[in-house]
Amino acid sequence: MNTITLEIIGYVIIFAIISVCVAPAQTPLEIVTATIILEAGGEYSEGAMHAINEVITNRSNKRRISKADVCLQPYQFSCWNNVGLASQLAKAKRHPRWKEAKSIADGMATNYTRGADHYHADYCDPYWNKHMEITTRIGRHIFYK
Repeated sequence: MNTITLEIIGYVIIFAIISVCVAPAQTPLEIVTATIILEAGGEYSEGAMHAINEVITNRSNKRRISKADVCLQPYQFSCWNNVGLASQLAKAKRHPRWKEAKSIADGMATNYTRGADHYHADYCDPYWNKHMEITTRIGRHIFYK
């Protein structure tokens, strides 16, 4: 082999190593989509995934931070509590409703929750809901503002 061929092989090997070792960065849309999937991907009631997106959007507007930042704030969405971002994102991307959730995250605004910025599963009774107004119930989630 000549030196040019060896040089090309070397570059190919380096590129392969880099692409395996360096995980691609998560986009804000992927983080929001993963949050929708991990919080409501198993809910099939009308508006269930839209409702999670609405809560994310309402919090984002209220707090004046990005939707992705809202999703990743500590203890705001249980799907991110004490788990790795990469593993949860990979899990969400394997979900059969990933494309649907991505379309919701990237789509037009809806108002299934009538302005809610909080919610919880119906089998929970969190301390923070005592002085909040219930706006609606969708599937296994109760929404508040």
